[in-house]
Amino acid sequence: MDTGLYTERDPAIKLRRDQVYGELRRRLMIGDYAIRARLVEERVAAELGVSRTPVREALVRLLADGLVERGPDGGYYVAQPDLSDLRDLYELRITLELRGISRALDPDVRGHDPAILEPLRDQWRALRDDQPEPDPQFVLMDEDFHVTMSRASGNAALTSTLAAVNARIRAVRMYDFLTEDRITLTILQHLEIAEEVLAGRHDEALTAMRRHVGESMDVVERRAARAITQMALNRGRRHDFDRPANRGKD
Repeated sequence: MDTGLYTERDPAIKLRRDQVYGELRRRLMIGDYAIRARLVEERVAAELGVSRTPVREALVRLLADGLVERGPDGGYYVAQPDLSDLRDLYELRITLELRGISRALDPDVRGHDPAILEPLRDQWRALRDDQPEPDPQFVLMDEDFHVTMSRASGNAALTSTLAAVNARIRAVRMYDFLTEDRITLTILQHLEIAEEVLAGRHDEALTAMRRHVGESMDVVERRAARAITQMALNRGRRHDFDRPANRGKD
């Protein structure tokens, strides 16, 4: 009997669950579904050739990612990437990032803690030598780098504010990590920033950080806008996902 419960003890089940999540996330991020389309578990499961259980679990994870929304009826709906405040939030982000580096230039402030930065540098050297595949969830590793850099500067308030800003733009920042070239460049730029700070070359580190965040914003805006356009084109394509006959069947 299928209880609908998975355990971590079965690697094959975990792999299948992650594959369903990854494929549905990919389709959402390239705009394969229309904006506000309702994602009915039964229909999505049939399309992916799986049972409803991994689809249900994937939708919960995608809700946390900000790629789907929960409707008043309890169903899951395709979320539109929100670019309305993106530039303002990126401006705040770069201000926080640069201050985390430049405060080390203040003679009354102790410099960055090498006990935090050296392991961070080593972590990203390892990623350079064994680069992961493109994956939107790489955004979490990226956030960890920037928050750790900020924490090494010694200002806890600065760090907590940066973490809050990152959380607000995470859903659209995932668009930055869909291709191998962006993963490669991000790793190299992170290493450059960490090594400049560790060497005490703060002016160079500021330049590298400004370039890194600016390039990321450009990529995110372009890719998210492309997904929105594709979603709009799909709006006229009446999927079974949001036909009235299917509502309430999940």
